[in-house]
Amino acid sequence: MTKPGETDDYSLSDHVKAIIEHANNKVIDYCVYDLGDIVPEFVRRYNKDGAFPVEQDTEKCKDQGVKPIKKEFACIVDGSIRHDPVAVADSIIEIICEDLRFKDMQNNPKYVRMNTKLKANNEIRKEKAKEKHKKIKEENKEAKRARRMDRPKSKFSTKYDERIKSIRNSDTKREEKRRWIEGDK
Repeated sequence: MTKPGETDDYSLSDHVKAIIEHANNKVIDYCVYDLGDIVPEFVRRYNKDGAFPVEQDTEKCKDQGVKPIKKEFACIVDGSIRHDPVAVADSIIEIICEDLRFKDMQNNPKYVRMNTKLKANNEIRKEKAKEKHKKIKEENKEAKRARRMDRPKSKFSTKYDERIKSIRNSDTKREEKRRWIEGDK
């Protein structure tokens, strides 16, 4: 997001350019930026204060000699858009590991430690995603079940409800008796 009065109308390449100008030399090789997939209701809150999502002009970044890398960082914390610190750290570790691998330093202890940490964090992230997916699936099932319960019963169902229960009960008893007889043989 832009910051009112500081980075109004700044694009991704404008941020990179400002850092390069302040450092008086080429200090940036990579620019890691967010996908920009933010829930509109949160963006509107920032818009009221004069902040807007940063335009992602990656081609201009490349023209500045900086490699742009798109990742998912945004998360909502206490009603505010924040960068997930673990995702940011993992992205930096990933860049370093790729650089070390490119330099054929896969056996370097630093590479091994960072790569191991990165893999562990990825596993944790996958497990959390599975849990979240499972929770959403359960919530959807529960919502469907609730909608079904809210529907009015058919005339047939209302009229023969007790009879249907009785038939199911006798079927269950018959199955239990069959199992008991087969178990004695």
